[in-house]
Amino acid sequence: MSDGPQPPNVNRNVLRELISGLSDGIILLDPAGTISWANGAALQMHRVSAIEDLGGDATGYRQAFTLRYRNNHLLEEGQYPIERLLKGETFEDVTVEISPAADLDLVWVHTARSLVIADSGNRPDVLALIIRDETPLFEAEERFERAFNANPAPGLICRLDDLRFIRVNQGFVEMTTYAKDDIIGKTIEEMRLFANCDTGEDALAKLAEGRLIRQRETLIPLPGGGDRLVIIAGEPIAVGEEPCMLFTFADLDARRKAQNALRQSEERFSKSFRLSPAPAAISRLDGFVFTEVNDAFVQLSGYGLEEIVGKTASELRLWDDVAARRGMERKLIDNMPIRDETMRMKQKDGGSADCLVSAERVEINDQQCVIWSLQDVTERMRSEAELVEAIESVMADTSWFSRSIVDRLATLRQVSDGKVPSAQILDLSEREREILALICRGQSDAEMSETLHLSRNTIRNHVASLYAKIGVNRRSAAVIWARERGFTGMPGVSKGRKPK
Repeated sequence: MSDGPQPPNVNRNVLRELISGLSDGIILLDPAGTISWANGAALQMHRVSAIEDLGGDATGYRQAFTLRYRNNHLLEEGQYPIERLLKGETFEDVTVEISPAADLDLVWVHTARSLVIADSGNRPDVLALIIRDETPLFEAEERFERAFNANPAPGLICRLDDLRFIRVNQGFVEMTTYAKDDIIGKTIEEMRLFANCDTGEDALAKLAEGRLIRQRETLIPLPGGGDRLVIIAGEPIAVGEEPCMLFTFADLDARRKAQNALRQSEERFSKSFRLSPAPAAISRLDGFVFTEVNDAFVQLSGYGLEEIVGKTASELRLWDDVAARRGMERKLIDNMPIRDETMRMKQKDGGSADCLVSAERVEINDQQCVIWSLQDVTERMRSEAELVEAIESVMADTSWFSRSIVDRLATLRQVSDGKVPSAQILDLSEREREILALICRGQSDAEMSETLHLSRNTIRNHVASLYAKIGVNRRSAAVIWARERGFTGMPGVSKGRKPK
């Protein structure tokens, strides 16, 4: 007789009492296939209240419940776990979806395994089907799958044991233009997620350890060539009890393109500003401190760049008329643009320059600024003044001039004073009268070119000269001017024939 501890002598009723309180479902069958007993957990897992509702035997069970594999493939006769148990098969963790035959929309998930208890003669005495209800777990995974696939934020899931991707959502597909089949089964190395990341080695080390990967920038290679700038982060998760890493992405490519476009725009503006022949400057709106001036501004003012930047027009005593300068600054503060204001600049060497000043508020690097544009009209104003002075001297004694010459001098004086010319038909040259006649007839530049056998550039020059002489700037005004003076066209001028 053995000295070791002897197992207790437990009869079947005591055994049933013990297993009835287990959380796993237990269904016992006799060798004939009859369901002899089931604990409360098994009944609850099948959503029934009595053992008779399980069908009585294996055949009745198959008629009462419809089973499918997780791939939605129906289990045929003989494939049900309860039927395999009766055949004496041993199996572990068979996962199936189960529904009442009367309501296939109601679905839950079971994982079953077999247990055969033999008698003293090593013959099967009790056949046990042990069931675990996995419904909450699979419902949670389905909710995660739906949320993952519906999330517009790009995402990938990588299995940790072989670093292969097992999930990809639509957001990642749209961001990269990869097809899902191009990604599933590929490794991290093949997809080169961290190949263009400054901290890629650190990220791969954390991935190998299954640790959190914090946000970092990387360039993802695209299937058609090129790359896409993103922020990538990884978080450890479990998918189907497998350790995995969930990668999420934030697309920065639009920001990169915008930054590149902004940089290129700034470079073009900087070059245009610096190389412009017209004097220009930039100042802050607050205090009107100059922040940048171009070479033409430096040349006009006579001040060096370092003497202007950081100073105001007031500190430099740049403008002769202080009140006019303050008036311009008030307009700009009120967001009123300045257009061709006549100002006199006081140059560093003591000289002066007559300028037409234009200015407008702009935003540069989130700061309110003013762009100043100047036109040096010193020579033009000096020439006009000298011309007017000469005309006035000549007209002081007109006794030896013809009337037409005096009228022409008066016209020149009016032009220099900014008044509209008062030319008459007789003041026009023969060619100008031809051009005016054709304009009155409604001919275009191309038609006039063909009529007069002149190039289009020559026609445009004649039209511009005519407009300047009669003081108009469009065809309709020229027609009105001609009709007011009784001139409606020239006989003998027709398309295809040069006038004599």
